[in-house]
Amino acid sequence: MELQNILTVVIPCKNEKENIRNVLNSLNKQKNSKGLLVIVADISDDMVTIHHINSERNKNIQILTIDGGYPAYGRHQGALMSETPYTLFLDSDMEIKDTDFLEKILNEIITKKGSLLTCKVRTTDNKYNNFFKFFDLIQKFHRITGPFALGGIMLFNTESYFKLGGFNPNDKFAEDYNLSKKVNSKDFILSKNIIHTSSRRLKSKGVWYMAKLMFLSFLNRNNQRFFEKTHSYWS
Repeated sequence: MELQNILTVVIPCKNEKENIRNVLNSLNKQKNSKGLLVIVADISDDMVTIHHINSERNKNIQILTIDGGYPAYGRHQGALMSETPYTLFLDSDMEIKDTDFLEKILNEIITKKGSLLTCKVRTTDNKYNNFFKFFDLIQKFHRITGPFALGGIMLFNTESYFKLGGFNPNDKFAEDYNLSKKVNSKDFILSKNIIHTSSRRLKSKGVWYMAKLMFLSFLNRNNQRFFEKTHSYWS
């Protein structure tokens, strides 16, 4: 499977320093990643982040840097440049440990003819994993009212993405839920594959704060104005 003919990866980024290097390095190590287009929607105002981006250039993947903004805006701008059947949205603090991860999730979404695939998330330092295991259960039961995918790992059929309208560039919070809830449950795939992420947000905000925001997002699922506010999430 030649990934460059099937997949485009989009990563929003702001002052991520070594995190962006880690995720790009993970993509460089993926099987058959030669020529894979990775679009980094960057709004960094430091010099360290771009240095780490450049350190992963000219290996396997092809890195294209574009102007970013809030994650929803950056993701959508990247998606507009995708010319492949599938588009993968990753957060800049994700890390892929299995070198055949991309091949496995692509095979799964293609075989099952899904519109959106997400997978299990665990932390790189093995902290707060009970939170993510609890979220696994929420995702399973939440399918009754519509899928709930984390923006850290969203693999879309590109045509389906645009039919749904894509990420709303005006969203400043929970843009992942605001889009994924529009997907038909039968077209939503919860993969058993695992991807890793930093535990920094849970460390800085706390488990109860994050759980409260998820609950409020569900209560306001039909209130577009709710998603256009930051709710102090980025502070």
